[in-house]
Amino acid sequence: MSERTTIVGEINQVEVDPGHEMIEQAARLLLDGGLVAFPTETVYGLGALALSPRAVRRIFEAKGRPATNPLICHVWSVDQARSLAAEWPELAQRLADEFWPGPLTIVVPRSSRVPDEVCAGLETVAIRMPAHPVARALIEAVGEPLAAPSANRYTEVSPTSAAHVLDGLEGRIEMVLDGGGCQVGLESTLVALVGDEIEILRPGMVGAEQLAEVARVRDFKAQVVDDLKARPSPGLSRRHYSPTAPVRMVEGGEFEGLRRGVGTKIGLLGLCGAGRSDGADRRFLPADPDGYARGLYGALRYLDRRGVDEIVIEAPPREGRWTAIYDRLARMGR
Repeated sequence: MSERTTIVGEINQVEVDPGHEMIEQAARLLLDGGLVAFPTETVYGLGALALSPRAVRRIFEAKGRPATNPLICHVWSVDQARSLAAEWPELAQRLADEFWPGPLTIVVPRSSRVPDEVCAGLETVAIRMPAHPVARALIEAVGEPLAAPSANRYTEVSPTSAAHVLDGLEGRIEMVLDGGGCQVGLESTLVALVGDEIEILRPGMVGAEQLAEVARVRDFKAQVVDDLKARPSPGLSRRHYSPTAPVRMVEGGEFEGLRRGVGTKIGLLGLCGAGRSDGADRRFLPADPDGYARGLYGALRYLDRRGVDEIVIEAPPREGRWTAIYDRLARMGR
């Protein structure tokens, strides 16, 4: 694809509104069929008009993403979400009431308004109402839903800052709105509705325990889908969220042995603890799921920039809200 100049618009999320100069510029670019990266509370998204097949196809081109991998539609309001759905089940409304705006994506039957390109030709559409003020102001200014996967090249580590977006997409998109770092740092929880039950397709920081306060949650089983087949959810590829360097996950005892005798060509990513501190080729993240998620993708990008031959990750817990983190790490090594 042809190279273009990517505009970087710095924006103070505390003072943002739909009439902000940078928001208006970004909205005009989107309405003209352009691509704009913008911050959400999870990761930076790569936005295009969700109801424009031509604009949506540009997302796949810029990312190198297979057309079998559906996109998430980002909306300003529940009414806007309903306009994308052929049906809006009562359970969808209960989840929206509880978790929107926020890092939860709901899969529902799609309206005929939604192009095949958004949904990989399936009869469902994934919808989310982001909480980040920049994202909300932008969608409101555009006046239409935005299709927006993570703003990175396909399979690579998702971006949690504008600089991360530019690492992979500079010259391939019209604009990136720089609203600072993302507070959640991990992609949204993505759920399907099966009668009166919730099925987690992709775990996130809205965990099963929280969802269970709304309805019964089916036990999560990680899915892996071939790139040649359409899938009901983003994030199910065999290899995803991956740095350039090969990744290996090990348990704590093996990690400690490597930490004491590591060579300069191995990058280490572990949990904070006594006697552990960051170094040239090592990063340690908080031992709580929120802090770990917030710092994960930035730490992986740092180690990649160090030019290490391999990144060894200390396996985190597998239960509770760590489930989403473990899912992302497991896909890096496939």
